[in-house]
Amino acid sequence: MKWGLFGGTFDPVHLGHLRCAEEVLELFALDRLLFIPAGIQPLKADRDILPFHHRERMLRLAIEGNPSFAISDVEERRGGRSYSIETVQHFLDTAPDGTELFFILGQDAFDEFPMWREWRELLRLCNFVVMTRPGHEIRDPKDVFPPDVASLFRYDAATDGFRGPGGRCIFFRTLALLDISSTDIRARVRARRSIRYLVTDPVRDYILSNSDGDYFS
Repeated sequence: MKWGLFGGTFDPVHLGHLRCAEEVLELFALDRLLFIPAGIQPLKADRDILPFHHRERMLRLAIEGNPSFAISDVEERRGGRSYSIETVQHFLDTAPDGTELFFILGQDAFDEFPMWREWRELLRLCNFVVMTRPGHEIRDPKDVFPPDVASLFRYDAATDGFRGPGGRCIFFRTLALLDISSTDIRARVRARRSIRYLVTDPVRDYILSNSDGDYFS
């Protein structure tokens, strides 16, 4: 079994998230891709985030009809700040024996990887799929990690990835990254501007029906 773990605030989930997830699912022949909405993200704790139940509901509406997509509320149930190493360890402990995990993240998050809790250990626990933008320079662990960690990774032509400690790999993949951001969507909602074709229709309807309360007001 191969599972993808796609974490984020998803505030709100948009078509860019969904398209990237679909491409990673296909590229790595994943059996399942789990969207994991964050509770409190340590590196984003300085701004308000829409309550979890709204973000989870929008995710459920967005992925409805795709049997390969699922949602996990593990970070909300755990409470407190959301640390990726705890989330990955949870799935290593609870997934079927032999399940291989692929942690999906964007370039900006990968740039900050050495700031994550127990990041060196995290590299030993699962594979990483870094979603890159066309023309971006980051294509090698040495662009982010200190020399002592970067030297542990070797390029593997067979998988087009960098194999490191424990046999885990870091894959850099240029995807059809749609130029859509949750920040822009929130701003459009507050300004009473259209968000059609930025999110799925069910998500759009949910946002508009809740735009007079919580974060959207």
